[in-house]
Amino acid sequence: MGNVPLLREVGKCQRNMFGRSTASSKGSSNSRSSSSTSPKKGPRREADALMFIQIFIHLLKSNIGTGFLGLPLAVKNAGLLVGPVSLLAIGALTVHCMDILLNCACHLTQRYVVSFLLIVTQLGFCSVYFMFLADNLQQIMEEAHFTSNVCQPRQSLVMTSILDTRFYMLTILPFLILLVLIQNPQVLSIFSTLATITTLSSLALIFEYLIQTPHHSNLPLVANWKTFLLFFGTAIFTFEGVGMVLPLKSQMKSPQQFPAVLYLGMSFVIFLYICLGTLGYMKFGTDTQASITLNLPICWLYQSVKLMYSVGIFFTYALQFHVPAEIIVPYVVSRVSENWALFVDLTVRTALVCLTCFSAVLIPRLDLVISLVGSVSSSALAIIIPPLLEIATFYSENISCATIVKDIMISILGLLGCVLGTYQALYEMTQQTHFYMANSTRVHI
Repeated sequence: MGNVPLLREVGKCQRNMFGRSTASSKGSSNSRSSSSTSPKKGPRREADALMFIQIFIHLLKSNIGTGFLGLPLAVKNAGLLVGPVSLLAIGALTVHCMDILLNCACHLTQRYVVSFLLIVTQLGFCSVYFMFLADNLQQIMEEAHFTSNVCQPRQSLVMTSILDTRFYMLTILPFLILLVLIQNPQVLSIFSTLATITTLSSLALIFEYLIQTPHHSNLPLVANWKTFLLFFGTAIFTFEGVGMVLPLKSQMKSPQQFPAVLYLGMSFVIFLYICLGTLGYMKFGTDTQASITLNLPICWLYQSVKLMYSVGIFFTYALQFHVPAEIIVPYVVSRVSENWALFVDLTVRTALVCLTCFSAVLIPRLDLVISLVGSVSSSALAIIIPPLLEIATFYSENISCATIVKDIMISILGLLGCVLGTYQALYEMTQQTHFYMANSTRVHI
């Protein structure tokens, strides 16, 4: 992804909440008309189609990360019936709020609260990436000596951690620092392609394993309301691409096509979410862990799945890190002389990566951190703020009372989930400070 300013006017506002075009001049309209009748119409349409596919892939990749693999545990926390239904409802609500953000995009220039939440949310995602990479690397390394070609399901838990998971986080740190220092678009596009290939390949193998029988029966349809609060945070966190909506739209040659990409891509994403969450919980039942990769059998095939997905997450780190970096780095660099610009740029990027690593080291509980980040910042960015922005942006345009009521109800719902989900996640952290059940290597014999 190239360097894209986030909170600025994203081209021209192609449409607003009332569906009106906001083209500003007749001359521009005539220009579009003449261009549409030019001999280059065919190649231009092919270029637009290619851009449509590219943005579609970016949208999928930005929403399929570590939170995606935590959905089986999320469904366990909600119940076999309530989980999928709630995922569908939260997904539809989140996509609606994404659309609101698009409608308000050209009014976001001075929204410092949105900038702050983008920074917190995306750096939270990056911290979770550290935990995910450390968890999977730990399991791969410590199970290597008895991994074979014969795949057998994990049956009983035996804790045999050799090295603390924090050691693996610190091992990964230098490589991620080097990754974010690379700013060449061509090199980054290669990494992006590699991440897409490895992620899709590993997902194919994960779903292939999940559809195999047997599955657990008599699983509860409705879980305890306290664990449902953890579900809410995880579900909101899973929509990791909310911070990428505006940058992706700004990269399209025809931004008016982006709503179609958004609805098509997010419909597919929500379908994958429900399938993975439901099948994963049905497959592993009460043994479902914070990441479904930690439940996979001990054999070289599924160890390679963890490795491939970890490679994809490693390179996706740069994609998620790009968002806060493009807000913070230019702000800091603009306050130093040109001679120090490069040094300050690299220093700030390094410091931000170290900050995400430090956060992961402090609280190495993957499931609880996912829920906490989702409840605190993701819910604010994805559900609470967009409806309020819609009211503030279009109130002077005689916005309907029904729309105002709808937006207030959505914000209140998001606020309740934020407060209660945050409380529950913090409570669980205080209760399990001395336990590493979700973070230690599980050896099953």
